[in-house]
Amino acid sequence: MAEAEESPGDPGTASPRPLMRDLKAVGKKFMHVLYPRKSNTLLRDWDLWGPLILCVTLALMLQRDSADSEKDGGPQFAEVFVIVWFGAVTITLNSKLLGGNISFFQSLCVLGYCILPLTVAMLICRLVLLADPGPVNFMVRLFVVIVMFAWSIVASTAFLADSQPPNRRALAVYPVFLFYFVISWMIL
Repeated sequence: MAEAEESPGDPGTASPRPLMRDLKAVGKKFMHVLYPRKSNTLLRDWDLWGPLILCVTLALMLQRDSADSEKDGGPQFAEVFVIVWFGAVTITLNSKLLGGNISFFQSLCVLGYCILPLTVAMLICRLVLLADPGPVNFMVRLFVVIVMFAWSIVASTAFLADSQPPNRRALAVYPVFLFYFVISWMIL
């Protein structure tokens, strides 16, 4: 008897196409954050893969060894993960309560993707910490964190500002500022 051929749509075969499609979409959204401009692409095609990757990466880089965390009280993985997601959910609820016309998951997507500059800041700070600690080392890290903090604010407001009524934009942006400030403080 002739064996049945498996077609590409059969559940028994794994196709890399959906994975590559998703990775390309995440990469495009990263580019939107790196070069922020008023665009609805990040809002229209929302996903939570990029924010999840960034949150896990940031939490892993912030986690200290058990011996280090006893000395300096650095955040643990779960603490960073909860702060990021709870903060994003709180800002999203605030945005919705202020009359924003953005969906819950669109807001989570934008806030999560805009952590990219802070994740880059964390990577740079880790590299700088390999050098001898001192006041110059701290000043370099402070400068990098401030620049990336500002970048996160600019990128997120470029996407979120138009979704708020004009008379309530400051009320919607202020919690975003605090959210990224807390993450920046943990990085520093």
